Amino acid sequence: MVNRPRSMLLAASLGAVLSFAQTGVVTPNSILDGTRVPPQQETSKPVLSPETRGDILMARKMYREAIEAFGEGSPKDAVLRNKTGIAYHQLMQLDNARKCYEQAVKLKPEYHEAVNNLGTVWYAKKSYRRAIAQYKKALKLSPDSASIHSNLGTAYFARKQNDLAMEEFRTALQLDPNVFEHHSSYGVMLQERSVEDRAKFHYSMAALYAQGGRNDLALQYLRKALEEGYKERKKLDSDPAFAAMRDLPEFKQLLTLEPRVL
Repeated sequence: MVNRPRSMLLAASLGAVLSFAQTGVVTPNSILDGTRVPPQQETSKPVLSPETRGDILMARKMYREAIEAFGEGSPKDAVLRNKTGIAYHQLMQLDNARKCYEQAVKLKPEYHEAVNNLGTVWYAKKSYRRAIAQYKKALKLSPDSASIHSNLGTAYFARKQNDLAMEEFRTALQLDPNVFEHHSSYGVMLQERSVEDRAKFHYSMAALYAQGGRNDLALQYLRKALEEGYKERKKLDSDPAFAAMRDLPEFKQLLTLEPRVL
């Protein structure tokens, strides 16, 4: 029997998160699996369930085959419907994914992973209002999910509601200091933003990390902001978020650079 972790972070981009430059499509920040821990089987011969075989195929990025495997299980199994939706989502068959997620929620109304995943479908369809509504619904079911807070922030940022976005990102970081590292990249949320918007976003992220005392990441995102032509450089001298960093040689050096605009 193949053991699986209780939860597995996926993204609709053939792995974790795939950049817009590679795919040309908007993808959600994170899709939640909601994997179960399987019961122990008293047998000497391994017997793979449809779910286990589907999970293996998903790990191998054989999404069509995974859909077939999951389909051999019960159509009334909410977890299998959610996982089938994820497989369709990986193939960017968004309507099929949405139907599967909706079926999962109908079977199990408190299934926050499936509710979240409905939000990722609407995000991918650029229907950010609907995405926000689903993420909020998911948070009512699972208020301590860093991934869902991050997703909600992503949708807010897509609608240029930057203050609300940063509030959600701050909450996500408080719940899980490595939430953005788990996602591999948050660049997906910036796909359609202007260079100026990306610069502002990276500056805001730098401030969040600086406030949390994570200077290395703060410097990393601040450099990105400057490289993208952040226009309010003088703000660095007065922004209280960077007060503890101003005496760092790396911070001073960064301010002397003339970054190229990407």
